[in-house]
Amino acid sequence: MVVRTATVDDIDAIRDLCARVYTDVPPYSPTTLKAQQQHFAEGQFVAVYEGTVVGYCATFRIAEALAFAPHTWMEITGGGLAARHDPDGDWLYGMEVFVDPDYRGYRIGQRLYTRRRALCQRLGLKGIVFGGRLPGLHRRIKKVGSAEAYVEAVRTRKMRDPVLSFQMRNGFEPIGVLADYLPSDRESLGYAAHLVWRNPKANSEPSGGRTARSRYSQRTVRVSIVQYQQRRVRSFEEFGHNVEYFVDVVADYRSDFVVFPELFTLQLLSIENQRIPASDAIATLTRYTEPLKALLSRLAVSYNINIIGGSHPTRSETGEILNICYVCLRDGSVHQQVKIHPTPNERYWWNIEGGSRIDTIQTDCGPIGVMICYDSEFPELSRHLVDQGAQILFVPFCTDERQSYLRVRYCCQARAVENQCYVVMSGNVGNLPNVENMDIQYAQSCILTPCDMPFARDGIAADTTPNVEMVAFADLRMEDLAAARQSGTVQNLRDRRFDLYSVAWTNRKG
Repeated sequence: MVVRTATVDDIDAIRDLCARVYTDVPPYSPTTLKAQQQHFAEGQFVAVYEGTVVGYCATFRIAEALAFAPHTWMEITGGGLAARHDPDGDWLYGMEVFVDPDYRGYRIGQRLYTRRRALCQRLGLKGIVFGGRLPGLHRRIKKVGSAEAYVEAVRTRKMRDPVLSFQMRNGFEPIGVLADYLPSDRESLGYAAHLVWRNPKANSEPSGGRTARSRYSQRTVRVSIVQYQQRRVRSFEEFGHNVEYFVDVVADYRSDFVVFPELFTLQLLSIENQRIPASDAIATLTRYTEPLKALLSRLAVSYNINIIGGSHPTRSETGEILNICYVCLRDGSVHQQVKIHPTPNERYWWNIEGGSRIDTIQTDCGPIGVMICYDSEFPELSRHLVDQGAQILFVPFCTDERQSYLRVRYCCQARAVENQCYVVMSGNVGNLPNVENMDIQYAQSCILTPCDMPFARDGIAADTTPNVEMVAFADLRMEDLAAARQSGTVQNLRDRRFDLYSVAWTNRKG
């Protein structure tokens, strides 16, 4: 039996275990489990017996005032994503523990609690707090009269509850009852015992007195944007040479990321040098999907840079036409993000349909998110990505005139402010006379920041000259972002009212 830190490779096994334990509700989605790890990797554990995951434990850090105030499970955990993880939090919150019912008797729960306490002590936190189930409550509510009376009866050992009694044996003391904690928990009638374990080795100064700035690594991410000129090309090879030119340039400046615009591959339709009907255009472009992925992946590895590959219309295996951003990382991996909201023009000209998932992508610079153009105008998407741990959001865009561009620009600035994150925009300029829906282009690509003291005065780290092919760079300091989130003039993420609103992704697969 081994208890270790959970990894992305454990996600499928954790979901299978969750489905066996909680038979009346859907298991955690892959996105949710990945988000828990991205927010606080060292706080997620699995118990493994002979290669099989038989237990799971999820935690995050939280401030004392929030931990001890009345709350529900959805509020305190940010919808299960651990989105309220506070790197400065002086308490550890126990979000989840479940154990394979076929392995009872191996003290798996006790092992996970022991590992959780060890983490709390290693970090010098004040203790552990959480809401514990009361599965015996539904049978005895008429006898005792209230959830509070039931918890008191178990505390004084006049009654026994299989979960609460176990937690008390592990050193947790009940300090109250949380109403409506988990309404789906019918055995507990939605109630939970508010439980606490106080760390006997805690420092008198919370978290050792470290500041938010010192806790984060002194990490700078250099981002480059390509404001790309649409021009006629005679072959895919010529297109590849154009793309490689820009990758080569920004790699010389030691960029960590380079971003190309949405639909920048539509210039491949100019190879035919004749007007192609919209009905035939997608079939033509589909021929280039695999060569494009191979090109971007080769360049990412060869030039040691992560490439946000704009977007490319692609026919899926099921026949749907999707607008997909291919993200090629310098480790050789290839990821993709489908555009969620096609514009009316995309639906009309290309019959493009929207995707149903938006996930973070783990890179060597941390988790990132991609929103393709119109997607940036829907704040739910950026919030879902930031709740998963994204700190940089990339927005490849394609707009025909200034008003269209400003809709995207203003929305991206809003996303940077409300999510206290960086937003990176890259657009097309120029025109392709024989390509439908690419007649004219307007762009002023930019790299946006929150509007607060550590950042550029206008919330713009870098921008370009409108309608001119060029590149721009910015160094994004992750420690500034962390400091703003923890102690900025405004603290949008920390001050969200989880008791009033949240973003709930209804597609359980995402």
